[in-house]
Amino acid sequence: MRFEDLEVWKRSARLSAELYKSFADCKDFGFRDQITRSGLSIPSNIAEGLERSSKKEFIRFLQYSKGSCGELRTQIYIGIDIGYIKKSQGNTWVNETREISAMLVGLINSIEKQLKTDH
Repeated sequence: MRFEDLEVWKRSARLSAELYKSFADCKDFGFRDQITRSGLSIPSNIAEGLERSSKKEFIRFLQYSKGSCGELRTQIYIGIDIGYIKKSQGNTWVNETREISAMLVGLINSIEKQLKTDH
């Protein structure tokens, strides 16, 4: 299996790219850095986990990715509240982070089942 073939990786990588493009001109460097880093962390942890040597490590990195998804969703809410993100765009991103989180949970559960049958 290659991480590039995982739909959750593709969607989170696309979301990360969208964030970078959307905040390219943001003068609040702290906010821009934080929101782009949390967005970038999602597909990066998926990729790093799959490249590791065990399913348990992969699960751990998928959990990191899910945590970053929650972090990003929080930053999107704040971005909407402070006027950095239009509400319609923010809601689209919030929904995407929710779907990505659900996909991650599904992948984690699937791998945990494999681990149980491997023993």
